[in-house]
Amino acid sequence: MLLPKRKIRNRKFHYEPRFYDPKREEDLKNRMRIKRTSYSKRRSTRLTVFISMGILLLIAFYIYVNLPSVQG
Repeated sequence: MLLPKRKIRNRKFHYEPRFYDPKREEDLKNRMRIKRTSYSKRRSTRLTVFISMGILLLIAFYIYVNLPSVQG
């Protein structure tokens, strides 16, 4: 009868610096989180504006190209 082999797991490493300030660390994480979300909102807004402007330009170009055939 074969016995199942044990799954090898990575060793866990936990380092806590000598001069560790949990409050300062939490404040830093909060500031980084706020910056990250504001950047992603700004990026998505820019992307939306870029796509809408591209669509409007394509529509204007289509109308410009086909206008002589409509007028006769």
